[in-house]
Amino acid sequence: MDTQRSGDVIVVGGGVVGLATAVVLAERGRRVRVWTRDPVERTTSAVAGALWWPYHIEPIASARTWALRSLEVYEELARWPETTGVRLVDGVMGETDPDDVEVWAVGRLAGLRRATTAEYAGGNAVRARLPLIDMAAYLPWLRERLRRAGGTVEERTVRDLAEADAPVVVNCTGLGARDLAADPSVRPVRGQLVVVENPGVRTWLVSTTPEGEMAYLFPQPGRLLLGGTAEDDVWSLEPDPAVAAAIVRRCAALRPEVAGARVLEHRVGLRPVRPAVRLEREVRPDGLVVVHHYGHGGAGVTVAWGCAEEAAGLAAPS
Repeated sequence: MDTQRSGDVIVVGGGVVGLATAVVLAERGRRVRVWTRDPVERTTSAVAGALWWPYHIEPIASARTWALRSLEVYEELARWPETTGVRLVDGVMGETDPDDVEVWAVGRLAGLRRATTAEYAGGNAVRARLPLIDMAAYLPWLRERLRRAGGTVEERTVRDLAEADAPVVVNCTGLGARDLAADPSVRPVRGQLVVVENPGVRTWLVSTTPEGEMAYLFPQPGRLLLGGTAEDDVWSLEPDPAVAAAIVRRCAALRPEVAGARVLEHRVGLRPVRPAVRLEREVRPDGLVVVHHYGHGGAGVTVAWGCAEEAAGLAAPS
């Protein structure tokens, strides 16, 4: 072991996965420091629509386990929505046949049933009560929970995981793993959304047009999030006005009252997509333990807690 290393665990990456992992480790008694390039309010996670729903993530069996464990946590956190930012909200998932909802979800999701034509006129859809997370409140709450457990957060750009002066490093860097872990299989899927004044929408709605374009409406305190896009291998973080206008049109086709809603903000985020989540322990020749924990794509919020507990187990095996 490098004698220059001290302390316990450094988590590199201050998004939802990194913070959840740090919280789990700290609450298990480890000394934890989070190194994040950006303030948590400006990470990719801050842009997330943040509806709990398994979304394009592999390996499927592990993702189910992680998602269900995370659902348990969010249901508990929803007891204090004003503090945590987590609420349980009814909504409709379009283009989904109830008979195709996997068995693991049928017995677990509150109020899961076929949507009526009044609730969704576009065809098959399911209605359920799911966690919807206000990331503007949730990420600072996570950071504060970490601090209460004795952890710290430091804004720092990391160019090599070997910079860490700790015996264990957890790599939660998302797209940064392309360089930090020399992993070109991690790639961006660009998402853009429009934040508008809420004209009275109380339920969430997710739909896909016949052309394969997505539309979603997520009511958050004081605003409504309209989305979205999924552009493979696009790195631009600049909002595209034409894309924003198309998002509003698609959402207004579902809920006409949003057509004239005042735009508050445009957001763009890059989902860190990988063929499968990388969650594994590496012991380097100098004794440094690196737990790689990235590649969650658009499902980071959905699997964060279950995945964090598994990562924490790899960082501190019994």
